[in-house]
Amino acid sequence: MVLPGLALFPNGIVPLRIFEPRYRAMLEWALGHDRMFCIALLKPGIAEAVTEDQFFHTAGVGLVSASVTQPDGTSKLMLQGLARVRFTGFSQLQPFRIAKLRTISPIAGDSEEAAALAGEVRDLCTGLADRRVSLPESFVGMLGRITDPEDLADAVAHSLISDPFDRQALLEERDPAARLRTILRLLRGQFPGVA
Repeated sequence: MVLPGLALFPNGIVPLRIFEPRYRAMLEWALGHDRMFCIALLKPGIAEAVTEDQFFHTAGVGLVSASVTQPDGTSKLMLQGLARVRFTGFSQLQPFRIAKLRTISPIAGDSEEAAALAGEVRDLCTGLADRRVSLPESFVGMLGRITDPEDLADAVAHSLISDPFDRQALLEERDPAARLRTILRLLRGQFPGVA
């Protein structure tokens, strides 16, 4: 599914309303198979992806954890991110795309640096909450439960980074420490004076 303004991160949850006929067909197919599909971001200046070069090929694959079909044939669903993936080709283009893909694994970087950066990100996010900045529901509680720096980076990117192309860059970054450094820079830009 190619959408404007949306990147799906591992462990992120995205509510979707499916109404276009092609995406209704895609959802029906996904529910009959593995209950998974990908969210890819449209490239800048593109209103609708007609060709495969009009969207980013690094995407998030997610599991349809809940789906309710409405009387009008549309569906409301929850998509839970599972992994970063890279499209390597397409086995079907119509009525919806079926991608060939490979999972993108993180690179092993400096784990001590990543842990220290994760602490800075956690402190900055706690500072946002202390200043009563409007944060997604249950975000602060989630911060206390996440111990892995990579998982923390994905949760913060999914929940707090506002620019879709910044989120896309974070989705494409394989080094957790580099991802956390970028998140710190972006959050400080979005919330000046917090940290």
